[in-house]
Amino acid sequence: MSDRETLSVYDAKADDYAELVTSSKQDRHLLAFMDAVKPGGRVLDLGCGPGRSSHFMAEAGFQIDAWDASPEMVRLGRETYGLDFQVKGFADLDAVSAYDGVFANFSLLHAPKADMPGHLTRISKALCPGGQFHIGTKTGTGEKRDSIGRFYAYYMDDELTALLNDVGLTVQTRATGSDAGLDGVEAPWIIMRATLDG
Repeated sequence: MSDRETLSVYDAKADDYAELVTSSKQDRHLLAFMDAVKPGGRVLDLGCGPGRSSHFMAEAGFQIDAWDASPEMVRLGRETYGLDFQVKGFADLDAVSAYDGVFANFSLLHAPKADMPGHLTRISKALCPGGQFHIGTKTGTGEKRDSIGRFYAYYMDDELTALLNDVGLTVQTRATGSDAGLDGVEAPWIIMRATLDG
């Protein structure tokens, strides 16, 4: 994520966001991802926020690298869960065949559409053959800022599927729904899990 305005919103509202997403219960999409990844495998939580999902995956025995571009989110994650969270963005990923899974849950939607092919290429290269990729994004078209200043790029199913296919990722599952976010607005979303071919 390179948009400074979006990052400043997350830095300023890190505690509010953590309260919004923190739960003692694992969500079904995270559970499905963990079931698909090799037991004990190495997973990158790309855009980990305050670290709830990283914590659950670490507790389940996975080796976790947790990255977020917001320093305040990383601080919260370190203080709350004691994991080695890192202040890093999407473009910092340069690993090759290093991860059994990459979990990008509603993080890549803050990247401009023009940058998405490059980000997905880096993710594909970072995955081991047969590795699992989880992506969550809001559905819609175009790009815009929400009422609190965050930048969003919106995707429909066919567009996101084509982008994944272009980098050798095959969609295995998809789910849709709608939830209210940090801005209080109900918005539709789609979650996909894809596997690296080979």
